[in-house]
Amino acid sequence: MIKANRSSLFEFIFGLYLDIAFKINFKEIKTIGAFKDKGLPILVISNHMSWWDGFWVFRLNKRKLKRNLYVMMLEEQLRKNMFLRWLGAFSIKKSSRTIIDSLAYGAGVLHDPGNLLLLYPQGEFQSQYSGKQVFQNGWARILTMVNKPVQVVMVVHLLDYFSHSKPTLFQYIYSPEKIAGFTAENLEDSFNEFFQSCIEKQLKLK
Repeated sequence: MIKANRSSLFEFIFGLYLDIAFKINFKEIKTIGAFKDKGLPILVISNHMSWWDGFWVFRLNKRKLKRNLYVMMLEEQLRKNMFLRWLGAFSIKKSSRTIIDSLAYGAGVLHDPGNLLLLYPQGEFQSQYSGKQVFQNGWARILTMVNKPVQVVMVVHLLDYFSHSKPTLFQYIYSPEKIAGFTAENLEDSFNEFFQSCIEKQLKLK
């Protein structure tokens, strides 16, 4: 597996670049929802709809969550963008013996309250218009390797243009009250309930 090699200097410089890129490509980024910091390591679960996804969470982390960000990526994607290691990316390779190493690495991230682990349990891009976000098997083994409380933050990204030439990003966030006893099934159900509630709110916008 490919491990993260976080660089505070690169993170700062890349953050400046992203601020410019967001202004060029989006009319606005609206973050909707409350976040109450429990002082625990954070597991972020998000929908995976575009190339921008991780960078949107990078921005959210800088502004609200304030942790050392780590993100699990497919190894073939990370090899094409190795600079992402400096932003906390590490690899997982499906159908490989190293998959256990990757899951253990992710669990290790969640043993430090100063860290944040970003996961896309779908394992692939899914349209924001999907009726349901389908999680793949295996990722939840990370939860069984962590024997400490964790704060889960669910993030749903939705884009709309309305009457503008550039889209507005709506970034919905929700953090359940529970901090332990998570299973793959209840997290998938909870995320999909939240995802559908975000879609319903979006349909009421003009």
